Amino acid sequence: MKPEHHQVAGRSVLLWRTDRPWLAISSAVHGGGMGEREWVLNATVPSDYECDDPGADVVELAAACGLTGTGTGMLTALDVRQEVTVTDQEVTVTATTGIGAHPTWAAGDETLAWLPGTINVVGWFPVRLTPAALVNAVATAAEAKAQALVEGGVPGTGTPTDATILLCPTTGPAEAYGGPRSVYGARLARAVHAAVRAGLRTSPMTWSTYRGAD
Repeated sequence: MKPEHHQVAGRSVLLWRTDRPWLAISSAVHGGGMGEREWVLNATVPSDYECDDPGADVVELAAACGLTGTGTGMLTALDVRQEVTVTDQEVTVTATTGIGAHPTWAAGDETLAWLPGTINVVGWFPVRLTPAALVNAVATAAEAKAQALVEGGVPGTGTPTDATILLCPTTGPAEAYGGPRSVYGARLARAVHAAVRAGLRTSPMTWSTYRGAD
């Protein structure tokens, strides 16, 4: 499923409207956790963004876009018009790859203040996954993202504010596994890897600093 592009109060917004609830697992600032969701939003914030309640900011943007019902949404300092969408055998991933000037290693020991960046990933499966498989798929997406960054010469596995949202139908036979060697986990991994790699080449927040993604 590909996103719609909107401008709301001078801000770029990606949104996905669904004709029925989907089962989601989300680490986003609004609608995080696991449950049924009817819309997804990914919005740009200014590089000097300060907000005590970013989840409420997402709710306001969703209302401005006419979205109703239960949804989930995330934010990034990257202009989300730089999104890359990749489909691998019916698994569709949209990534906005903003890493700014200071990517981090997951097991790094530095303490960082908030900096512009954020890699956001939204993935859609054509079949239902069990809750355990969805958790496994989140790990698969993180591994594929980290692989793309390392291959692209980025000194880190991501940013401190990366978010992931994965969605699947609520009905039908359920896939029990979401790891990188499972059928749908492998498709997710390839799509995430390709989308982040392409994002490194096109994003002004990354390509001006890191030249290893050729």
